[in-house]
Amino acid sequence: MVDHGASPNDDDHDLLARAVADLAAASQLPVAFGGLESAGAVTVTAVVGGRTRSLHGLRILPSRGLGGRAMVEHRPRLTADYATSRQITHDYDTQILGEGISGLMAVPVLVHGATRAVLYGGSRGGSGEVFSTPALEIARSLSTELQVRDEVRRRLAATTPADHGELAPAQREHLREGYAQLRALAASIDDPTVREQLEGIQRHLAAVTADAPGAALDDVHLTPRETDVLACAALGYTNQQVAEALQLREGTVKAYLGSAMSKLDASTRHAAVAHARRAGLLP
Repeated sequence: MVDHGASPNDDDHDLLARAVADLAAASQLPVAFGGLESAGAVTVTAVVGGRTRSLHGLRILPSRGLGGRAMVEHRPRLTADYATSRQITHDYDTQILGEGISGLMAVPVLVHGATRAVLYGGSRGGSGEVFSTPALEIARSLSTELQVRDEVRRRLAATTPADHGELAPAQREHLREGYAQLRALAASIDDPTVREQLEGIQRHLAAVTADAPGAALDDVHLTPRETDVLACAALGYTNQQVAEALQLREGTVKAYLGSAMSKLDASTRHAAVAHARRAGLLP
């Protein structure tokens, strides 16, 4: 089944377009395209190597065509001879064959077990070779980035823009836990543009609950990893738990924590967390 999750926005479409471009470059297939799931269907919004406009706006329904099978089966599908394949319906022959596509690959992008997008790669001229190992990695990367964005939206939706004092203690702790999880997820993102956007969102979350934003330590600048470690420490994690969460060595965690404590002029991790919160560096 296709899960009708978060509706895609412009940022999601930008991510999808970059993934399609990466697929075209990595696979060296002559045509690549893809779309995000919305309202039970995948609509193609990104095309690389198209000869016509026939693929743009193509709406793929579950179980229909190669992509429709990938949507519901949650696994890549491919055919070396699209025109004669008996394993798929041929609802989209006009668009696919109109592009001169002979072999076709469809890779679903799964988020929490639900199809959120489908990436396609196609060959022309009867070459038949369409499977591309990089497509799986690109799909996994897109899945992770969409998951991060979903979490950001969920956390922001749960946080009112009103005075931070209106947050109940349970809400505040929930936000802090989400902030630490978000930083751990962001650390796994390779795209520098996405990381920069996430850092901006993280600063916003920190400002929402800051006790006195910028009041005393506005000249303190923690590195991303120092902030990651401190955010986990704020949840009461031991050094070993922080190391597991961030995939670091325990000795490395101690070094980052010691550096953060020094910058914050704190003798204990608890004092460092308190100082960071007063400065708006942590939620």
